[in-house]
Amino acid sequence: MSALEVGITSFPALMILIFLRVPIGLAMFVVALVGMFIVTDGTTVAFGRLKSETYTTFSSYSLTIVPMFLLMGHFATLGGMSNALFKAAEGWLGHRKGGVAMASIGACAGFGAICGSSLATAATMGRVALPELKQYGYAGGFSTATLAAGGTLGILIPPSVVLVIYAILTEQNIAKLFLAAFIPGLLAALGYVIAISIYVRLYPEAAGTRPRVPYGERLAALVQVWPVLLVFGLVVGGIYLGWFTPTEGAAVGAAGTGLIALANGGLTRATLVDSFFVTARSTAMIFFIVLGAGFYNGFLALTQVPQELADYVVSQGFSPWLVLVLILVFYLLFGCLMDSLSMILLTIPIFYPVISAMDFGMVNLADLQADAAMEVIRNGVPDGMATDMLESIKTAIASGAELTRDQMKALDIRMTRGMANRIETEQVAIWFGILVLIVVEVGLITPPVGMNLFIINAMDRKTRMVDTYKAVMFFVGSDLVRVVILVAFPSITLFLLR
Repeated sequence: MSALEVGITSFPALMILIFLRVPIGLAMFVVALVGMFIVTDGTTVAFGRLKSETYTTFSSYSLTIVPMFLLMGHFATLGGMSNALFKAAEGWLGHRKGGVAMASIGACAGFGAICGSSLATAATMGRVALPELKQYGYAGGFSTATLAAGGTLGILIPPSVVLVIYAILTEQNIAKLFLAAFIPGLLAALGYVIAISIYVRLYPEAAGTRPRVPYGERLAALVQVWPVLLVFGLVVGGIYLGWFTPTEGAAVGAAGTGLIALANGGLTRATLVDSFFVTARSTAMIFFIVLGAGFYNGFLALTQVPQELADYVVSQGFSPWLVLVLILVFYLLFGCLMDSLSMILLTIPIFYPVISAMDFGMVNLADLQADAAMEVIRNGVPDGMATDMLESIKTAIASGAELTRDQMKALDIRMTRGMANRIETEQVAIWFGILVLIVVEVGLITPPVGMNLFIINAMDRKTRMVDTYKAVMFFVGSDLVRVVILVAFPSITLFLLR
């Protein structure tokens, strides 16, 4: 059996172990170890790889951002930020039909801005909002579905632990990925609000009403969310403005939420120790999956499976858009069976080389040259440029033609084909990362194994899981519409980057 055949055979072997409920990190580790034994015909390479992979994985400075964001989420909960967010949103929206559910989505979006975990967002906001939804007569299935969907905003609205892992795997800029996720995150929240509005019109008995809150109380509740705005502005704004790196920003955020929790009385010696233990357990779980994925991906690189797959897809002349749609459909299907982090770690090293080898036509060299040329012209034509040269440049820009070497030399700009290709590669990587994050997020609320559904339903034992399944399909439909929009219009995702 050739190395390539061994690599291909490893996929069904891995799926069998996962369906036998072997932890995915351990499953990837075992399959990779056995595969290396077979490919290299011995233990030397496998054990040597184990030593080197462990060191290189856990010595990565970028990974330190993970426990910091997890700790920030725990401190935010202790500081009462989740409750303040919900009360503020409820004050402004609660009197509307379906308004308390809409307020839950708004609070989840706000909490997602200071918590990088979907499961943590769902669990935290479930404890805060579920009693309120029950109190005002909201149906059990509708309530649990709303909170499960809102929890997914935790990994889409930056900061996001899953985006950090994606950035490490694809060697992309974390800050740019956070920025690109911002508009899709807002679209997600808006889509969920629209889904709620449609649901309560179709099933008016599923949502009760609550009294209108006076404007004075609304403003008072709004003031109480200043810690969230402060932390989000400091962390995300500081990263974008270059005040500190993403890792430093995560540490600043954890320290800031910790101080706020201390000032509010939620942070004591006991809760501080508990937060450290919970963060350590979650980090250990994530890091073990990362290690297993790194070992397995090293094995795949040894067998040349990703490279061969990319070469095959390119050589067949498939449309890049068809390939992208098939990959997204794969994520939608398998996202129903696996958690988001495992999906990212397992599939990105395989699919990313395929996507990066495709030409989506996002970057046009002539457009880049035209932008650079117009910037130079607006700032003043270089001294000594002949009038006919300037006219020829303007003519080329107007016609959409690429500038000649002499024209670029006259403007003193250096926008080459290689630079355009590098820009497109980065934009495709960021756009693809956001799309993957969204479709993986859909898996968290898609039956039969949506993790968020089980977390919320565990808080409301009286609600049948089938009722949650029925209601959540409205939110899944909203997600699918959003995926179609972002696939058709990549500029929405890349708008802030441009």
